[in-house]
Amino acid sequence: MIIVFKHFFIKNYVGLSLWPFIILKNPALKNDAVLINHEKIHLKQQRELLVLPFYMLYLLEGVVRFFIYFDVYTAYRNISFEREAYQNESNLYYLQERRPYSFIKYLWTEKR
Repeated sequence: MIIVFKHFFIKNYVGLSLWPFIILKNPALKNDAVLINHEKIHLKQQRELLVLPFYMLYLLEGVVRFFIYFDVYTAYRNISFEREAYQNESNLYYLQERRPYSFIKYLWTEKR
């Protein structure tokens, strides 16, 4: 389910997945297939980790990556869940092809 709520976002962020919702900054973003696919990848990650562990791992990895890079944005972009979503967001068939727990392979490689 997609919800539009513009007051939920800071800076350049325009979309967010909070199981089972995709929250967008403005209604026009409903037509952005790449953004929606990115957020659906996160919903799939959340579901396979039973939601709460996803958020705990996401936060833990974000903190660890912050202490590696000392930059919030670089840390965010290097979280394994984000790296999987960003790398595959343009492939609109990715969710049909995706293997369970695919985010794991993004834990050990870096992208700055």
